[in-house]
Amino acid sequence: MGYLMAGTTLVVAADLSLGGSPAAAAIPSLPQIPELYDLEDLQTDAARPTAQLITITMNTDGTASFQLPRAEVGQGITTSTSMIIAEELDLPLDKVHVTLAPARPELLFNQLTGGSNTSVSTFTPIRVAAAIAKGALLDAAAIELGSIVALLTSKAGVVSAPDGSSVTYGELATKAASPTTKKVNVTLKATSKFKVIGTSQGRVDAHDIVTGRKQFAMDLQVPDALPTMVCRPPTLNGSPKSINNEAVVKAMPGVTDIAMVDTGVAVRAQTFGQCIDAIRALDVVWNTGSVEGESDATIKAKLKAAEIPLVVPQVPILAQTVDADFTFMFRSSAALEPNCSIADVRKDKATVWAGLKSPIVAQGHIAEAVGLPVSAVTVNVITGGGSFGHKLFGDAAVESAKISKAMGKPVKLMWHRADEPRQGRVHPMCTSRIRATILAGQVLTFEQRHTSVSTDFTHGLGEMLTSQAAALPGGLGNLGFSESIFLLTQELPYNFGLVTQLLNEVDLSFNTGSMRNIYSPDVACANELVVDQLAKKLGQDPLAFRLAYLKDPRVKAVLQKVADVGGWGRKMPAGTAQGIAVHKEYKGATAVLVEIDCRPETVNRQIPNAVAGPRVTKAVIAVDAGLVINPRGLDAQMMGGVSDGIALALTSSVHLVDGHFLEASWDNYFYTRQWNIPPDFECIVMPSDSQQPGGAGEAGVAASVSATACAYARATGTMPTTFPINHDQLSFTPKPFIPPVPESPTDGLSQTY
Repeated sequence: MGYLMAGTTLVVAADLSLGGSPAAAAIPSLPQIPELYDLEDLQTDAARPTAQLITITMNTDGTASFQLPRAEVGQGITTSTSMIIAEELDLPLDKVHVTLAPARPELLFNQLTGGSNTSVSTFTPIRVAAAIAKGALLDAAAIELGSIVALLTSKAGVVSAPDGSSVTYGELATKAASPTTKKVNVTLKATSKFKVIGTSQGRVDAHDIVTGRKQFAMDLQVPDALPTMVCRPPTLNGSPKSINNEAVVKAMPGVTDIAMVDTGVAVRAQTFGQCIDAIRALDVVWNTGSVEGESDATIKAKLKAAEIPLVVPQVPILAQTVDADFTFMFRSSAALEPNCSIADVRKDKATVWAGLKSPIVAQGHIAEAVGLPVSAVTVNVITGGGSFGHKLFGDAAVESAKISKAMGKPVKLMWHRADEPRQGRVHPMCTSRIRATILAGQVLTFEQRHTSVSTDFTHGLGEMLTSQAAALPGGLGNLGFSESIFLLTQELPYNFGLVTQLLNEVDLSFNTGSMRNIYSPDVACANELVVDQLAKKLGQDPLAFRLAYLKDPRVKAVLQKVADVGGWGRKMPAGTAQGIAVHKEYKGATAVLVEIDCRPETVNRQIPNAVAGPRVTKAVIAVDAGLVINPRGLDAQMMGGVSDGIALALTSSVHLVDGHFLEASWDNYFYTRQWNIPPDFECIVMPSDSQQPGGAGEAGVAASVSATACAYARATGTMPTTFPINHDQLSFTPKPFIPPVPESPTDGLSQTY
């Protein structure tokens, strides 16, 4: 069911407000919560009541327009959305124009991009709207062509009658318009009739990207919005107390304005280069930060002290126990595009342009920061150059609005690359303890206690949980945001008897965020390493052991596929090995097989600006993502997920020393590079009879980090317990903390910087 909206041209909307099913009131003892109701269900249900506010407009030039209430950050949702509309409307793909909707408070929870939920929650509403549009066009065409609807055919934006006469969608757009808003029923196209969905398509914006015509936030030319940057404190979350040389810096070439805000000292100039020169020249007196004196070691000690005890029920005296204790260090979630935003704040209104995945929340924060009502704040959502959870928060947007208000002028704010790992959001440090018991060749219990620096969910997902609390299973509505999200996402896919997975978070005053895949990469990595240990304890092959204990046939299928394609079990030289792992989440399943080379003669080669380390030489990933809209886009997502997984397992982290992070840019932060990316990569998209898409944006990460860790353990004969594996081996000279410039820190780390 949907709506024909009143208008001068054809406008249609979906109505799915009554289409949901309530969550189960009670949770059976054996299935885990995500098997019954998961984060995808939560986000879809929360978005459902406002689905009718998402409309498609048919234009007189024969094109269809749609404002997508989600953020495009490189994952390709503008392309997949265009494909959905083109499919249901029988319209060429190049005649569908998908743009990003500005912040619309009336959409409530229907404008948050995260949790791999865009295609899951928007697929049916968009199809319903497009199908209603097609029906209205056919009705209008029947009158225009003197025929009946049943005899008409539509193709490529043209409606034809049996006598050969035809009329275009553009010619029908006005005639099909409804003078009043009314409900209509619609039958969606059968999946067997799909001609666009399920075919590989290049990105609709690919040509603009490679030719430089694509407009990101820093490309926009807003009148009088000059380059602006911020001189930030030397320690995390410090604040400026005073400026000793403001007049001198303001007299520097190009500098137009200097303003003190809570996050630092902002400088506005004619060019970004002049901003940087001015920042380096500033002499600022700083207030202390939020984690003064803290280091990796002190934070880990606080996490260990907060761990929830393992409580294994009484088991037979002959049972064996497998124990493991893992640590996952802080990691930066910075994307390739630096944090940036344009703001123009006036006395009675504010306008902001930024890449935002939760623009409604950002709009509220901006309004509060500049002292205006929400209705006076316009937030324009711009395509972002990556996110990885980073753009769920409007940090740069809020900061740019504060600066614009303080200066009384428009600003084009860009964070320095060094700002992000040092003052931006990081993935929390965490520990994961596991205890499993086995007896007579069977796993009786599996306990996991995950302890983490608190994860910030104030980007809207927490409010979404609150809104759905009464419908959540198992009393989740009575838990905190983090615990609820943990239990809605974490699922051990094995029959391991009594399974418990619990989270405890500690607020230690860090700026954190939901890095790609939230808790799953760390939780799954710990789990899969222990699964290998259980297989070893029982004298079984890791693949055979997993196949014997897995619950879900879809998970078994992806695992068997990567084993077959990747040649599991082949003989390999000493110091090299295969690793295999699975992950179940987002209404789908993934499995990954990797091969790793840890031989000294291989890893000790000289590589500029990086420390050599193990190299993943081969990766095979199989994904069951339900109904796949764009296989090419899914393949790209899985390639990115594997790259993330390799980085998380081997190289990428930030080092906390004396209250600040040392890393300052990509030459310090060792994401997967060409030297350790697998030259042999293959992605298998599994066939599915599902009528609905699953999530894909984050699905490839957890199994990838797990398989890489398992391969490293088999190649070296030692199970790693600290991640990334190279965290204590990196060697680089930290960039200065400006101002002031401290002596090179060594506290808390064994190596010399």
